[in-house]
Amino acid sequence: MPDLEFCKFHGFGNDYIVVEEKAMSVVSGVAEFARAICDRHRGVGGDGVAIIEEATENEADFHCRIFNPDGSEAGFSGNGTRCAVAYLYFKDIWSDQDLELETPSGLKQFRFLGRSGNQFGFRSKLGTPAFEASKIPFTSETVGPDEPVVGYKTRLGVREYEITCLNTGNPVCVVFVDDFSFNWRRVGRLLENDAHFPERTNVVFVKVRTRREIDIRIWERGAGETSSSGTCSIGAAVASAYTGKTDREIDVVAPGGITKSLWDEDDVMVIEGTAELAFTGRFSIIDRD
Repeated sequence: MPDLEFCKFHGFGNDYIVVEEKAMSVVSGVAEFARAICDRHRGVGGDGVAIIEEATENEADFHCRIFNPDGSEAGFSGNGTRCAVAYLYFKDIWSDQDLELETPSGLKQFRFLGRSGNQFGFRSKLGTPAFEASKIPFTSETVGPDEPVVGYKTRLGVREYEITCLNTGNPVCVVFVDDFSFNWRRVGRLLENDAHFPERTNVVFVKVRTRREIDIRIWERGAGETSSSGTCSIGAAVASAYTGKTDREIDVVAPGGITKSLWDEDDVMVIEGTAELAFTGRFSIIDRD
């Protein structure tokens, strides 16, 4: 019975199991593995799996793939990749202040800000957001493929919701709300799987406090409710600034913690946050059917 070594990190409670690609040789199917190890009752438990390896092409230092608890692959994860990069520093695989990470959604830059015990701080440059419907992707008879999806009205059951959508490495659907007293988890589940989103979507509910601070609740594609999310946090920040509700540099307050978010003058999305080691372990690869 082969074992697989892993480290579990979390970014503001958003937890990821980090595995080196070379260790995955004992795994027959990555989707089945992700479902098994992320199971919080029969596995290790996590909001996803980050698989990291040294890059052999392009200018990147490392390559990272993210898999959701349902086995699907994500285009990107702000917290998941931060956990993967923290793994490299924790294991003394990388020590330079800057690191470039190749992901399915493009090249990302990380700057190491410091370490306190087993908590690692980073500033991450995540590229530019996409607002065009075809790049989210979002489909509608009334929105053209090159048009933004801003304040779009969609009906779920008896209620109508206004949504603003963008792609931050993953599709993000933003719903501005006055409070979180409604059943936002149900709405998030419905929007995640709505026919407007051919690849499903992350959903983030945003309450604007001031021009420099917002509160959010997150329903993540393939994972459900999460305490934090890098792509949802920056998506909420960009959508808030794009619609004129906030400044471009704000604090995004999620149940797990505060992500400092900036949509800079060059259109680049920047976040600051931490990744903290939860524990290390070995996972036995067995037939779990």
